[in-house]
Amino acid sequence: MSETPSVVQPFVLDQRKIQDYLPHRYPFLLVDRVLEISGPPDLDNDDPKTKMGVKVTAVKNISVNEPHFQGHFPLVPVMPGVLILETMAQVSSFSLYPQVMRKRVHQPDFKFQTVLVGVDEARFRVPVVPGDQLIIVSEMTGCRKTLCTYFCKAFVQDKLVAEAKILANLIPDHEKKVF
Repeated sequence: MSETPSVVQPFVLDQRKIQDYLPHRYPFLLVDRVLEISGPPDLDNDDPKTKMGVKVTAVKNISVNEPHFQGHFPLVPVMPGVLILETMAQVSSFSLYPQVMRKRVHQPDFKFQTVLVGVDEARFRVPVVPGDQLIIVSEMTGCRKTLCTYFCKAFVQDKLVAEAKILANLIPDHEKKVF
């Protein structure tokens, strides 16, 4: 009898670890669980060139209790596209998680912000409604110093509901500029 080999997923993050990493809080913390961070073998390397291909998969559970559904739209609740984009941006920031956590070992007070600085080619294909589980897949497609680009897709079950190119900037807290 052969055993099924186990899949190693070194970076699976629960809500506690997510809140330790992201500064966002309710109602703007939009990542419920990071399912996987994968990619090049040296994920915690500081060289931006080694970040290409880092992929993050995460979950956002859509609840009718979320405040935006009171007005968007009361009779037919639909998750606003801008919140889907913000969810993509938050998920994308986890591509830097291995590198940031390694820095925190040597500098426990290292703090930063990842700031959304651009969105291109956004498409919303299917409405996202209460009861859906949004699966976001983000892949880093470019990185120059602290400015990174991502291609993101959002799924409900296996159906593509949205996609976009995201541009984000990593800013250490001691710097106060965005660009």
